[in-house]
Amino acid sequence: MSGQQPLLHDLAITLRAPTVVLSGRDGQIRSAGTQGVLHSDRRVLSEAVVTVDGREPESIGFAETGADLAEFTGLLRGSGVPGPEPAVWLRRRRTADERGMVEELELDGTAPVDCVVELVLSADFAPIEVIKSGGSQPPANAVTDGTGAKWKSDGLTSRLTAEGATVSVDGDRVTATWTVTAPVTLRWSVEANEENPLFVPGPPVLAAPEVRADDRRFTTFLNRSLADLNGLLLAEREHPRDVFAGAGAPWYLTLFGRDSIWTARMLLPVSVELAAGTLRTLARSQGREHNPATGEAPGKILHERRREGFQLRGMSLPALYYGTVDATALWVCLLHDAWRWGLAEERVRELLPHLRAALTWITELSDTDGDGFAEYLDETGHGLANQGWKDSASAVRFADGRLAEPPVALVEVQGYQHEAALRAADLLSALDEPADGLAEWAEELRTRFRRHFWAGDHPALALDGAKSEVDALTSNIGHLLGTGLVDEAESATIARHLLGPDLAAGYGLRTMSSAMAGYSPLSYHCGSVWPHDTAIVVRGLSRAGKHAEAAGLGMQLVRAAGAFGDRMPELYGGFGADDTPVPLPYGASCRPQAWSAASAVALLQSFLGLDADLPDGTVSLTPPPSPIGAFEVRGLPLGDGTLDVSVRADGSIADLVLPPGLSATTSGP
Repeated sequence: MSGQQPLLHDLAITLRAPTVVLSGRDGQIRSAGTQGVLHSDRRVLSEAVVTVDGREPESIGFAETGADLAEFTGLLRGSGVPGPEPAVWLRRRRTADERGMVEELELDGTAPVDCVVELVLSADFAPIEVIKSGGSQPPANAVTDGTGAKWKSDGLTSRLTAEGATVSVDGDRVTATWTVTAPVTLRWSVEANEENPLFVPGPPVLAAPEVRADDRRFTTFLNRSLADLNGLLLAEREHPRDVFAGAGAPWYLTLFGRDSIWTARMLLPVSVELAAGTLRTLARSQGREHNPATGEAPGKILHERRREGFQLRGMSLPALYYGTVDATALWVCLLHDAWRWGLAEERVRELLPHLRAALTWITELSDTDGDGFAEYLDETGHGLANQGWKDSASAVRFADGRLAEPPVALVEVQGYQHEAALRAADLLSALDEPADGLAEWAEELRTRFRRHFWAGDHPALALDGAKSEVDALTSNIGHLLGTGLVDEAESATIARHLLGPDLAAGYGLRTMSSAMAGYSPLSYHCGSVWPHDTAIVVRGLSRAGKHAEAAGLGMQLVRAAGAFGDRMPELYGGFGADDTPVPLPYGASCRPQAWSAASAVALLQSFLGLDADLPDGTVSLTPPPSPIGAFEVRGLPLGDGTLDVSVRADGSIADLVLPPGLSATTSGP
């Protein structure tokens, strides 16, 4: 292994979970870095290079035309009629699907040309952790079956079909050859077959509302995000209708507690079914016993689930890993929010035993040292050292740059737990179920938090093992907004810090203030911009009644999206708008990433000022002055129908149509 994580920012990426295809922008898949066809976290094709008469096409451009579609165009100068203009060109049209990939090779030109097209392929079956480490494996030997070829390794088969080609095998290398006269279209495919897949493609459950806005940057961002999210949907093989979002391609295309929950939460305006599937899938693996090796504890929601253990740079995680301090509270919040958005009561009641177990972990087990706050400590020495959403080893720092020593109690986790207790109390009371002590527990947490977590004029990032305030100013404090843990004056103080130029620098919210000693614009968690983090803060500002501030911060993400072809990556450089004309990539980012894509829907909800309480039969719309100009939304699912609304540029509502049985409260200019 090289030890260097491969960069992804300059690759063409197509996907339909559980398949991801990564290639150069010329369309060639070369046996180096991350490139290949990945299926269920293994590389089932590591090379696919096309030549015409022994030469590779010279790339003149490519387009990712959908989550699963890409087209590459290359010139073949020197073929055909002599002269300065290219007489022959190749268009390579690629479709990723749940079993692999299909390509059409359209060879065309200004006059008929005889030529030989060759496709050279190999497959190394490298697992994702080897690829992520910059490594590879020796290619597997191939065998031909007369019409194609196949490779096999550990219960996974990869099969080539090349229509009309002569297929030959030389050890691990397969060559498909066509002798043709252009213009002609050739077709080939690779299909993966796994004996016992962990996950299967999830059926489409996301609505696609029609949104039109004066500022079309937002609508292209939203539409591309919804397409990518459909490409990330998965389900357990035994429960194919319980859909969840895989976290991101290629590194995290699997079930992640925190990521999948936040994605479902932000997507509630377009799908209650995704929330239901995510809740049920995670409930089935909810912790039942104490197991330090996996981090499992009774009632705890998992961190991630993979086909087998994951080893990377001194870290060794089991296939079922519970090393997360926040997913359990977020699961409770998602259940409450899904109920508010219309999840049927009987489906909510089915999950009440899991809710009770989660609340037990929150109120009795998450505080491991008796200080009254939830904290984490990796007991194994080879798990995640940090177990909040900023889970890199260097993520939790003091203002002077020192690393915090565990056990660590993160600021946002206290907010999540406070919200979870209050929301669970509301839900249980509405269902005439006992909710004894939850409101009191939340109030006691609120009192303790105010006493111990404020570092000067802003909340600390965390408390360390010595109960010292980790005083760095970070985006984490924005996750407190709307949780009820901070009051109106405290929310205003937090918002003022968040919206300053050291954090909100023009293209989204930096993870750490540029005034901190540990800041770097290309640090994974100490200065970069994570779109989902910005979207959570946008959401929190809206919930705290700061709609105009939320819209302004959200617009920073809209401006950033265009720099990435509207396919928002996992994170990007935290340079300010004055430092660089466009946001700069963080090269190893997943793209697409589920919660980054979901941020577009969170922005739509914020621009609408939309909230729902369907058990009460009400919807509220409080749009601020619109940063995207006048806009209209048609076909937003709500209860038994859809919501149609038009908003003027000043934030006033021009037109509103609600489903039968619902009433709306509105406000605005």
